[in-house]
Amino acid sequence: MNTSSVRFHAVILQNGSINAAFIEFPFSAEEVFGKKGRIKVKVVFDGRIEYRGSLARMKTECHILGITRDIRQQLGKTFGDKISVSVTEDLEERTVEMPDDILSVLVGNPEAKALFDAMNYTHRKEYIRWISEAKKPETRENRKKKMIEMILSGKKGV
Repeated sequence: MNTSSVRFHAVILQNGSINAAFIEFPFSAEEVFGKKGRIKVKVVFDGRIEYRGSLARMKTECHILGITRDIRQQLGKTFGDKISVSVTEDLEERTVEMPDDILSVLVGNPEAKALFDAMNYTHRKEYIRWISEAKKPETRENRKKKMIEMILSGKKGV
């Protein structure tokens, strides 16, 4: 397993006609990381924007890495633009910082908490971000209730 960074330049590609972007990993992930499937990675875009994500094969010839809209905005780049990329395998446990008020809502509903705890890092992070970004206290409260309903109905992410 190689724990050093792999550096390359890539073009930001658009996923079909939707506002979703990705780059192609131009190397054999199996040769670089010794793995075939999803590979958790730490990434630095243009030497300044850090991101934790995964390289994945999404019915594609090579592994790809999604680039969020937020990251594209921070970079000031869009589809077709070139970026520099540094990728390192992420071997650290992925934990989500849980505000006390959200934790107490989950603790108050053990079934929802068990389902939440079983979710992958990205889905847990999405729920916490969605609630934390509420501007009004009543919106935050409504989102906490809605989160419990969504989790209990089997919805994995926001």
